[in-house]
Amino acid sequence: MNNRKKVPMRKCVATGEMKPKKELVRIVRSKEGEVSIDLTGKKSGRGAYLSKDKEAVLLAKKKNTLSNHLQVTIEESLYEELLELIEKENRQSI
Repeated sequence: MNNRKKVPMRKCVATGEMKPKKELVRIVRSKEGEVSIDLTGKKSGRGAYLSKDKEAVLLAKKKNTLSNHLQVTIEESLYEELLELIEKENRQSI
């Protein structure tokens, strides 16, 4: 029998690439309109996935992709927090 698990795939809203869910970070907008980074992938609300890549975050910021996808204004601090998270993960993987 074939015992391989199916890998959940998601699309990066900035680059449009399909990637395994674990390679992406989820940004979620709650019903109250609060936007946060969802590291567990289980928070309720409208979600958007971004590649764990500096270029993807900067592209999303430049094109305002997250704001359009989540239909809410994204603060500068969220992009900074995303970049810090990516830097931290890159340092740990080395």
